[in-house]
Amino acid sequence: MKMKTSDFDFKLPEKLLAERPATYRDEARLMVLDRKTQSIEHKEFKDLINYFDEEDLLIMNNTKVFPARLFGNKEKTGAKIEVFLLRELDPKAKLWDVLVDPARKIRIGNKLFFGDDGELVAEVVDNTTSRGRTLRFLFDGDYKEYRAKLAELGTTPLPKYIKREADEEDEERYQTIYAKEEGAVAAPTAGLHFSKHLLKRLEIKGVNFAEVTLHVGLGTFSPVQVEDLTKHKMESERAHISAETVEKVNRALEEKSKICAIGTTSMRAIESAVSANGKLNEFSGWTNKYIHPPYDFSIANAMVTNFHTPRSTLLMMISAFGGHDLVMKAYKEAVEKEYKFFSYGDAMLIL
Repeated sequence: MKMKTSDFDFKLPEKLLAERPATYRDEARLMVLDRKTQSIEHKEFKDLINYFDEEDLLIMNNTKVFPARLFGNKEKTGAKIEVFLLRELDPKAKLWDVLVDPARKIRIGNKLFFGDDGELVAEVVDNTTSRGRTLRFLFDGDYKEYRAKLAELGTTPLPKYIKREADEEDEERYQTIYAKEEGAVAAPTAGLHFSKHLLKRLEIKGVNFAEVTLHVGLGTFSPVQVEDLTKHKMESERAHISAETVEKVNRALEEKSKICAIGTTSMRAIESAVSANGKLNEFSGWTNKYIHPPYDFSIANAMVTNFHTPRSTLLMMISAFGGHDLVMKAYKEAVEKEYKFFSYGDAMLIL
């Protein structure tokens, strides 16, 4: 049976969208779905350790969120402008793809000033979409100083549904504790629940870890607008899978260990690099991999993920992995039991 986008719709009360994270990372709620028994259990995230044994493997996305939201003023009028840095096009030329808001009056040739005394200036050099622009930053110092200035003036790019300003707590909590490769404009949210203590306990138990990098873009939040879900186009995101990770993953496959993708971004990365014989390959480049039912997964046989919004590509991937009926039943239960949804929300483990 061919699935439609409306098959992934459900009523999500606004109060269930998490404005702030759980007090402690590993004390978020955890719903556990078992595909074999079709059962649903309710736990805490730190109980994750009970589902993994020696030589099992967790695959984690080590991307790091950069402070991508800038607030500035337009030259002459002084009008307030919000700029969201999407991707760096050319480090040497200091060129960026950005979104601007309000975009109506931001034209090619306009200059935008950032910081108290306009310590960073950008010129609009191209229109890309209705809200999209290409900016060239004008800065005299070297590249390292310029990037430091961008980071200093930028703020944590919380998702739009969180209406408050980002604060110091967000700087720490909208980042996984193992984040190291800077380049994401949104956090790989399933990983936000891991604490140092929980990682240590997993390590002591003999569980192994492998890292991939997928720099999450804003496309991750785009709902599917077409009823024929196969017509939706995913935005490309940069990914990297090292030889070391390939070796760990393929060994775990040979040993038939449990392999758990931490988050949809880790899952997209590994599924973008599968060889003809079902093993993992090294990868460095862009992926626009779009996973929806029906889909045969090659690498992971378990996954951790947050609770996603209706009609999202993320929910479609989860349904492809967990089975549509079980996942939608779990989501109904999550709403009834008031689980928290989306970026700062609770988590689900699918076995």
